[in-house]
Amino acid sequence: MTVAGRSPFDAPEIRLDGREKVTGGARYAADVRRDGTLQVAFLRSPYRHARILSVDASAARAMPGVRAVLTGADVRPARLGRRLQDWPVLAWDRVRCVGDRVAAVAAETLAQAEAALERIDVAYEELPPLLDPEAALAPSAPALHPDAAEHVYLNGTRQAVEHPNLVGHVRHEHGDVDAAFATASRVFEHVFEVARTFTAALEPRASLVWLEGEVFHVVSTNKGPFALRGQLAASLALAPERIVVESSYIGGDFGGKGLSIDEYALMFLARATGRPVRAVTRYVDDMRASNTRHAARIRLRTGVDGSGRFVAHDARIVYDGGAYASGKPGVSLVPGEALSTLAGYRVPNARVEALTAYTNNVPAGNARGPGQPQNAFAAESHVDLIARGLGMDPLELRLLNVIRAGDIDVHGERWVSSGLPAVLERLRDETRGALARSPGTARGRGIALGSRASPVGRLEASVTLSVTPQAQVEVLTGVPDQGGGAYTMLQRVVAAELGLPLERVAVRGGSTAETPYDLGVGGSRVTPIVGGAALAGAKALRERLEAIAPGRSLAEQLERGAGRLTVAGEYAHGSGSHSAYAYALEVEVDRETGQVRIVDALLVADVGTVINPVALRGQLVGGFAFGLGQAVMEELRVEDGVVTTANLGDYKLPTTLDVPALRVILLLTDDEGLGPFGAKSAGELANPGVGAAVANAVQAAIGARVTSLPVTAEKVFHALQEPAKAS
Repeated sequence: MTVAGRSPFDAPEIRLDGREKVTGGARYAADVRRDGTLQVAFLRSPYRHARILSVDASAARAMPGVRAVLTGADVRPARLGRRLQDWPVLAWDRVRCVGDRVAAVAAETLAQAEAALERIDVAYEELPPLLDPEAALAPSAPALHPDAAEHVYLNGTRQAVEHPNLVGHVRHEHGDVDAAFATASRVFEHVFEVARTFTAALEPRASLVWLEGEVFHVVSTNKGPFALRGQLAASLALAPERIVVESSYIGGDFGGKGLSIDEYALMFLARATGRPVRAVTRYVDDMRASNTRHAARIRLRTGVDGSGRFVAHDARIVYDGGAYASGKPGVSLVPGEALSTLAGYRVPNARVEALTAYTNNVPAGNARGPGQPQNAFAAESHVDLIARGLGMDPLELRLLNVIRAGDIDVHGERWVSSGLPAVLERLRDETRGALARSPGTARGRGIALGSRASPVGRLEASVTLSVTPQAQVEVLTGVPDQGGGAYTMLQRVVAAELGLPLERVAVRGGSTAETPYDLGVGGSRVTPIVGGAALAGAKALRERLEAIAPGRSLAEQLERGAGRLTVAGEYAHGSGSHSAYAYALEVEVDRETGQVRIVDALLVADVGTVINPVALRGQLVGGFAFGLGQAVMEELRVEDGVVTTANLGDYKLPTTLDVPALRVILLLTDDEGLGPFGAKSAGELANPGVGAAVANAVQAAIGARVTSLPVTAEKVFHALQEPAKAS
């Protein structure tokens, strides 16, 4: 990885959590034990859509070791969800997808709990399923949630919807779109599809709940402890102070661990038994009835003038939301970047709408860069097809239309500055050479350009800085560690601002009962926003130290303030900056089989000031591998509403043998980030553009276009038989 520019953090970091993780000392949710803990298993629906006629759990309750059996009648009306609580904790009147929870058993052992599940008798009346989003939104389609009036919408009022199966709808328009299309020199229209994918974190979902007096204690893999506390409180009609979410390590997230499911039922079981209760979700259950990335169908239409400049853009994106909206935290209940169909380009006239529909498929929620991989694949494939239709070089068309300072983007926002031109120009400089050829194959190069708001969502955070009795500085944060190096980043920011050696700064995460409120990990917010709070706290601490012992050395000031000096670090910002990236991938395609092999990969990115250089490379290379999986192999296949790739062997995650070396070039442009020392976010930057770069490279190699993800050998083979038209 090369960096063009300067940084106050050039020295590689030493991860604060590194020793515990490599020695096995790190405590994850599944590692937490309490005396007398009961094990929990769930009875799940075998049907896509059915009415529950009766549930008889009497035989299960009499089984050896069983201490409690709960059904929907025992938890009604409690529902779960991050924004819209529409998912019954246990189904009481109908099931809406295969894997929906119908009953929960707590027993002395997991084997006893699972044996009891077989003795629960459920009578169902199967109902016709709705499996296609467009069909679900048809005027005659029956409502999948006829009880929608009972759903709780957290922190606001849900917008009205025109159809009972419409989860959410967002629309933006600026300029005179129709007039611009009417005067365009050429108009191009294409349709793309993106499959469901699974986040596949290393650590399975796990949770442990117990009662101490009137207070519930929750250990969870959830990456937003305070958010989970609020959601649990709303669902069970409890005061938030009666719930303490304990801090633990999280073994990977990739966007999927903002949603909790089991914890709600565990709270009912802890109350019913008076004992700690524990659940660990198997991958097979996580994959078939949990939090997947949305499948989507995306139609893009763009008009250009005689020189190739974009003059008008119209887009419609339909997301398959699955059976429940509970995994969607956004106000609109659509994926976060749903309207970013030409991210990074000047768009003077645009009309973009996105819809999420209820179906009887596996529920969908947030995954790394929610909404953006779908739109990036469609948009960057669309731009390449426009270039080919115009007879232009795809990179030159992008340079012609890339957003620059003062331009308006697809959201109608005017950019004050932009790092995108510099990123694209550097990519051009690095890819001037001719491509090598191998016998029996065709080789091609594909590019993809993109940007991401840095960060997104609510831009506020707080931490606490204290001088310990040992005259060290401790940073207390409510952010959990999910593997991104957040605590190491906070240590380096505070140490740099105070001029302290790293070993004099400690970072500690705690429970919701002891730490400042924090939104948690998500939206690429931790480095710029939580890091911004740490920087503000360090500045405030320096002022307090100077007031205590003016003119003294920092060591003396810390001694004077030892054990009695605490300050709050708070940060809030009205809007984010933008991170920028450009990919160039070279592929070899076997014309006989359609097999695609990536032989060279280059990423040029603007991520502002680099605070954790090793962790940053991990985020970018890891994001590339994550995006590569979605690009060429990952697909959570659903046939007639049933997930058929219900284990990681069938699902096909990329391994080290599948991921080529990635060359990374970082630029420090004039578009400074709003994070500490000008940092931007990178956690969700590298994965969205990989799919389009692969598809573009395949067409450059063989002249055939694949318009859906993943780009498999079968699709390439069929595209070779009937090449896609460029316009």
